[in-house]
Amino acid sequence: MTTALIFLPVAGALLVMLLPLRPFAVGATALLVALAEIALWIDTVARFDFNKPGLQLEEQQTWFSDLHVSYHVGFYGFSLWLVGLTTVVLAAAIGYASWAGRERPRAYYGLMLLLTGALVGVFVSQDLLLFYVFWEAMLVPLYFLVGVWGGAGRLRATLLFVIYTMAGSLLMLASIIVLGLSQGTFDLVGSGTNGSDWIFLGFVAAFAVKAPLFPLHAWLPDTYRESSPEVAAVLSGVVSKAAAYGFLRIAIAKFPGPVSDFRTPILVLAACGLIYGSLLAFRAPDLRGVIAYSSLAQMGLITLGLFAVNDLGLNGAVLQMVNHGLISASLFLLAGGIERRAATGELAALGGMARGRPALATVLMTTGVIALAVPGSAAFAGEFAILAGVFQTGWGYAVVGAVAIVLAAMYMLRLISAVLHQSPGRAVTDAALDLRPAELGIVVPLVAILLVLSAWPAAITERSFAGSQAVSTVRQALP
Repeated sequence: MTTALIFLPVAGALLVMLLPLRPFAVGATALLVALAEIALWIDTVARFDFNKPGLQLEEQQTWFSDLHVSYHVGFYGFSLWLVGLTTVVLAAAIGYASWAGRERPRAYYGLMLLLTGALVGVFVSQDLLLFYVFWEAMLVPLYFLVGVWGGAGRLRATLLFVIYTMAGSLLMLASIIVLGLSQGTFDLVGSGTNGSDWIFLGFVAAFAVKAPLFPLHAWLPDTYRESSPEVAAVLSGVVSKAAAYGFLRIAIAKFPGPVSDFRTPILVLAACGLIYGSLLAFRAPDLRGVIAYSSLAQMGLITLGLFAVNDLGLNGAVLQMVNHGLISASLFLLAGGIERRAATGELAALGGMARGRPALATVLMTTGVIALAVPGSAAFAGEFAILAGVFQTGWGYAVVGAVAIVLAAMYMLRLISAVLHQSPGRAVTDAALDLRPAELGIVVPLVAILLVLSAWPAAITERSFAGSQAVSTVRQALP
């Protein structure tokens, strides 16, 4: 089952790349594969026992016996939800691309499906070298998706993306080699913990680049702005969560001593990124800038929860990973729809789009209200749990988080007001249509999942770690 989730989209990629299909048929086939991946994940959830600790749906085959490297995959509760996030967001992204139309569709949809398989592989890998293989496989499609199908500034964006990610990948590879050789195995389940500060910092730097976290975020604004809307949705919604997963599965689980030693500086940097990203989001002049910098802020908040290393913080962080993945994906796809209608994402040129466009206004308002974490929303549940968890580590971090929530309300309300209200801007014409049924069919399911999580956040917080004992699970069930 776990292997099927990895290789179904890979097989679909080969299918759409090799078969001589018409452009519409290529997009339709890729979307069918993505929907089949969701169905397979639902079957996986039905087979998963959330009350049972440890790894489930496990498969292991020897790869390099001399180095004790194996193809070892399986699920923990928290990784199951992240794979679900991956399948849903990638299906929405492929659906949006199919509706919008992309040049060279066979290559485009093939790369999107390859990216799906690589992301699933990252979340289920239980061997360090296998994790690295999928990590690098995840980056290759992104290079092409940004560099070939991006906007006018795609070359600079791709260059920054490559430089930062390659530097992080090299640090990770060095850390993996040293850790695996020192342990005598590269298996994450069979190996013990390690006390090396340098190996720990190598992993942290690699994950911080990919998240991204302050101050290693310089690649973020250009890449998110120049990517196509669906690729930006995947970058912000899912790829950043691969880094957060790395923090949890490797950095925190395998390095308890260094986590204790370096927790304070990491929490300080995460808090700085939370405030810094929120302020930049409030000042950003365009839709994508607001969403991109809000992602920087949210990843800082998620990192606060992870490195609080207590039950509330860890459970809240996992819930917020899913929340933010769905929120940012929805916002980027909506931003793409607005840009198609107005030919710009500049807030100063927008306005008044609520008039005559009730579907756009309703979906954007609903997503925005959830994003600003009003009480009763899924984002409120995740952020409250994180703040309660990090308060146990230091009340100052919770104060910073509370301030950032206020800033989030400011920049999200500014975005909503600039797009929907005020007088129509110079780029908004009466001919601009409301969201079409195909667009609604792509975005509404994402918002619907957020509404379900708003009513039942315990679906994730009580099912990410066996028995809801997050710390004991991290320290004992992930040795």
